[in-house]
Amino acid sequence: MAFGFFGSLLILSLLFKHFTCQLPNTDEFYVSNFLKKMGLNSSISYNFSGSVCSWKGMHCDTKKENLIGLKASSLGLSGIIPDTTIGKLAKLQSLDLSNNKITALPSDIWSLGSLKCLNLSSNQISGSLPNNVGNFGLLEVIDLSGNNFSGEIPATITSLLSLQVLNLAGNGFEWSIPRGILNCKALVSVDLSSNRLNGSLPDGFGAAFPKLKTLNLARNEIHGLDTDFAELMSLTSLNISRNLFKGSVMGVFQGQLKVIDLSMNQFQGHISKVQFNSTYKWSHLVYLDLSENQLSGEISLNLIQAQNLRHLNLAYNRFAIQKFPGIEILLGLEYLNLSKTNLIGHIPGEISQLSILHTLDVSSNRLSGQIPSLANKSLKVLDVSHNNLSGEIPVSLLEKLPLMERYNFSYNNLTLCALGFSPETFKTAFYGSSNSCPIAANPVLIERRGNGHKGLKLALALTLSTVCLLAGLLILAFGCRRKSRKWVVKQPSYKEEQHISGPFSFQTDSTTWVADVKQATSVPVVIFEKPLLNITFADLLSATSNFDRGTLLAEGKFGPVYRGFLPGGIHVAVKVLVHGSTLTDQEAARELEYLGRIKHPNLVPLTGYCLAGDQRIAIYDYMENGNFQNLLHDLPLGVQATEDWSNDTWVEDNNGIQNVGSEGLLTTWAFRHKIALGTARALAFLHHGCSPPIIHRDVKASSVYLDLNLEPRLSDFGLAKIFGTDLEDEIARSSPGYVPPEFSQPECHASTPKSDIYCFGVVLFELITGRKPIGDDYPEEQETNLVSWVRGLVRKNQGSKAIDPKIRDTGPNYQMEEALKIGYLCTADIPSKRPSMQQIVGLLKDIEPRTSL
Repeated sequence: MAFGFFGSLLILSLLFKHFTCQLPNTDEFYVSNFLKKMGLNSSISYNFSGSVCSWKGMHCDTKKENLIGLKASSLGLSGIIPDTTIGKLAKLQSLDLSNNKITALPSDIWSLGSLKCLNLSSNQISGSLPNNVGNFGLLEVIDLSGNNFSGEIPATITSLLSLQVLNLAGNGFEWSIPRGILNCKALVSVDLSSNRLNGSLPDGFGAAFPKLKTLNLARNEIHGLDTDFAELMSLTSLNISRNLFKGSVMGVFQGQLKVIDLSMNQFQGHISKVQFNSTYKWSHLVYLDLSENQLSGEISLNLIQAQNLRHLNLAYNRFAIQKFPGIEILLGLEYLNLSKTNLIGHIPGEISQLSILHTLDVSSNRLSGQIPSLANKSLKVLDVSHNNLSGEIPVSLLEKLPLMERYNFSYNNLTLCALGFSPETFKTAFYGSSNSCPIAANPVLIERRGNGHKGLKLALALTLSTVCLLAGLLILAFGCRRKSRKWVVKQPSYKEEQHISGPFSFQTDSTTWVADVKQATSVPVVIFEKPLLNITFADLLSATSNFDRGTLLAEGKFGPVYRGFLPGGIHVAVKVLVHGSTLTDQEAARELEYLGRIKHPNLVPLTGYCLAGDQRIAIYDYMENGNFQNLLHDLPLGVQATEDWSNDTWVEDNNGIQNVGSEGLLTTWAFRHKIALGTARALAFLHHGCSPPIIHRDVKASSVYLDLNLEPRLSDFGLAKIFGTDLEDEIARSSPGYVPPEFSQPECHASTPKSDIYCFGVVLFELITGRKPIGDDYPEEQETNLVSWVRGLVRKNQGSKAIDPKIRDTGPNYQMEEALKIGYLCTADIPSKRPSMQQIVGLLKDIEPRTSL
């Protein structure tokens, strides 16, 4: 009896001990609750036995009482971090949740007043960064890179007086850098690259950071001068590429800079004068990129002292005509790009002395003579295209090409024996060169000679067959014409056709639904920005001539679009949503008003709406220059060939197309890239800048319009919602040529951001190839579409074949090929392998042409 009583007590004590380990209000409870609710990857073994201080990635204070460090990177955590988990770790000093799939932060995380290091990089957190970040008064390191944050950088950053490392790269932060950052005087490293920041740097920026060593502002739209960096004397790495900085290049070379990247800005001056800057020590320099600026004069760096230089890029500047500079003394050089720098004369053979050089690009110059042997053992990338080089390509160099990553000898006067190269490689990498293989070494030529008589007989037989076939077709056509005369239909007269012109040519039935709307003067039209205007459905009828086809602009999946002028001179496009809706009038009005509040420079703004009977009518700002599909694929009346567009001025008062062809913009790579980037920014805003995110569901070429300033604008966003949940996905799944592969699977029931991304990839292919998604012919394949054709070429590294001939010579081909690769990523068969729209914007900005439009 006594034994049983004491045994029960022992069991109860053990159970109570285990229970106390999981009591609320303990660090162990908060952490285990966090990991389990965030879906800890089942493939990762995690031992929850023992004290929390012994768990993997956990660090406690010396007394083992409080958790001060938590590292849970790359554990497959996903979703929203719930409250009452890590936000309750009151003594936490270091938090690392990087490389997961976290989408939102808990509201109580901002109470972690002891936090010194916060790493949330490479997640999927979206929305704005709260002002509560200023609560982290002891914070020394904050890394939020690789997320989807948007909006302004909070002004409360001024409270982070101990901050040493600030990394907000790879997000969607907008507007200018807040002035409050000047109070963070302890900063050692700042990375704000790959955002959408603009404006100028705060006054006194340079003097505010005496300890700053690394500054990265690349891939933004920040304005500024060289003097903005004048007092950053501790700086060792400066990257302000792909911005709008200007001034003298001399002003940037100062202090202890090892890395200087000023590419794709507007800097001017002679770099030869930099060597007279006595305050700068060239021996520090390791990386120098001044490409795509407005530099002039001669390429004359202080090369003797720059013996540590590893990377040199001076491409695409305005240098004077000069001979090849004495680069051979830079024995440690690994990367050299002097493309389009006005070089003349020979490529010096001494360049072979650069034994660790892996990239050499001297394309688009006026170099002449023969190519030296280039015995550089490490050479992986070689581009000598677009020069005046002649003679034979050295055999020793040809033998090394199969081991290289990329090479291009095109557009010269070179000769070679191309026996070891495929016909495709010869066309792309040696275009314009002559194949000088002797007959004895070319079995193809021997075979041709041996089969000469057979070929003659075959040609004669084919000729006779063709003549007979043509004669038969002529007889058949003549007979059909005689028989069909009794079925001739009266052709429309000029008066019947005169309102249908330009690219917006549609034959539609009259809109009989208008007659069902009673008392048109009592049905209001809502105009968001002019609520006091008393506009009714009767005004819409008057503006569109009772929705007559003479005012018809386009006809798409959601319904026809008409042009009209409302009272007050408001020029609008009126879209009648023809599908039945499951929403009540009140619900539809609420959805339309929500869409009207969504504003972005690359979205067609919703001006207003009207609920007329059973019809939902969306009213948009009128886009003067039509949509991209019409401009690229359809011919206006009176234009005989697509090739003539760039020469003729196309002005059609009826449809508002103004001067689209006068400058040949559509036939330039820079303009098509502008359309791609603007469309990507619009989709990125819908996916990452709206809460909840908006899935477009109908991205296609005809949804991309050009406004009066030729800025691309995406239309029809959010319209599927107007039809209600029962119809929205059915409506969104029927655009031929734009249907993602997952829609063919029975388990796929809804559109997602990834389906939008697939459709954007198709539009990107259209922009670069000039072809339609379906219906075009492809010489290599009989039955295919645009996506499968381009993806096949990209897989074979033959993307250049797909480039539209109209834009081929209007910009660097490598940029167009990189854009095709971006489209390849977007159109991946598996949705999870497609990048986010925010990532796509960054990729497109990386290849952004700097040519002014």
